[in-house]
Amino acid sequence: MSQSLGRALDLLAEIADRPATLDELATKASVHKTTIMRQLRVLEEKRFVVRDDTQRFRLGSRFFELSFKALEQRDIRSTARDRLDEINARTGHTVHLAVLEGDEVVYIDKVESHHPVRMYSRIGLTAALQSAAVAKVLLADLPLSRQQSIADGIDYVRLTPNTLTTPGALLAELAMVKEQGWAHDNAEHESFVHCIAAPIRDAGGRVIAAASISVPVVLLGYDDLLTLLPELKAGTRAISADLGWVNTEGSPE
Repeated sequence: MSQSLGRALDLLAEIADRPATLDELATKASVHKTTIMRQLRVLEEKRFVVRDDTQRFRLGSRFFELSFKALEQRDIRSTARDRLDEINARTGHTVHLAVLEGDEVVYIDKVESHHPVRMYSRIGLTAALQSAAVAKVLLADLPLSRQQSIADGIDYVRLTPNTLTTPGALLAELAMVKEQGWAHDNAEHESFVHCIAAPIRDAGGRVIAAASISVPVVLLGYDDLLTLLPELKAGTRAISADLGWVNTEGSPE
């Protein structure tokens, strides 16, 4: 990678974390301020960054265009879509598809509920690592050392009476998820919504995504939510099979 390209990517990463002025960006760089300004001008011309009224650089509109194209190019998204639609048609509830990106879990697809009472969510948002069912499914497949590292880095804020609030509690739940092959969010992030999630595996058996059914509590109680688990697991097994996974006897679903 050329030095110029590397510096430009570093600038974008800085701006993605927090909008900043030229001076603020220059103080963190190892090159002269004029070099940073030249790179910012190019990024601004290409719409990768934009300056606001306070002269802070922010990510520009080009990233919105690229993000949609990136979603369209995800094999898992295109492979899973018909199966997600089937789960949604059979249950009537919101279905999400999520993946692990770095140390974050990101929603990459969604099929809306058939009911007038719905939960708010959006493709591209990140999931709460200590409470979202999709996050628990994805983290449970990681090596224990990485689970520990991620768990230790979470800011544990109690959002509902059921929220997990310590690394130990999360790690214990991940062990249970690994054993049983599915996860729940029992009104842990929002008191009025709960969900269940199951893993999607690639040909090698690695969990590469998770699908979930999310339901407002007023529509279904927790015990009734669990009756949807066979439908969800049948769907995720079918997606996994479409990706080349073969469930040998004794393997987790």
